[in-house]
Amino acid sequence: MKASLHGDMVRLGVAGALLALAACSGDTNLVRDVAVATGVGTEPKPAPDFVASSRPAEVEYIRPGVATRPVKAKTADEVKAMEAAMEQTRAANESKAAAARELGSQAGPATRRNP
Repeated sequence: MKASLHGDMVRLGVAGALLALAACSGDTNLVRDVAVATGVGTEPKPAPDFVASSRPAEVEYIRPGVATRPVKAKTADEVKAMEAAMEQTRAANESKAAAARELGSQAGPATRRNP
């Protein structure tokens, strides 16, 4: 009896999961379909002409992880130029940090006495 109940619960769970997945499909909207069938909801309106004419008939989506164009490797000179630019940026940031540290180490503003 207990094994039968467990098997029934598993089947019910699988059926529920399949129903939930079916409800997520793009063309199916179970809530809307039931509302339209019972007369509570309305049929979806077709897109206006300017919208329909501006959209392509077929949409080609790019799969994740697939490069859309070939990437050309940088030459050795380009890599050296990028390294030099990064080194200049690092040196500039270090000098700004040193100036900020120096200003931060100085005594704070003088306290003001009320008359």
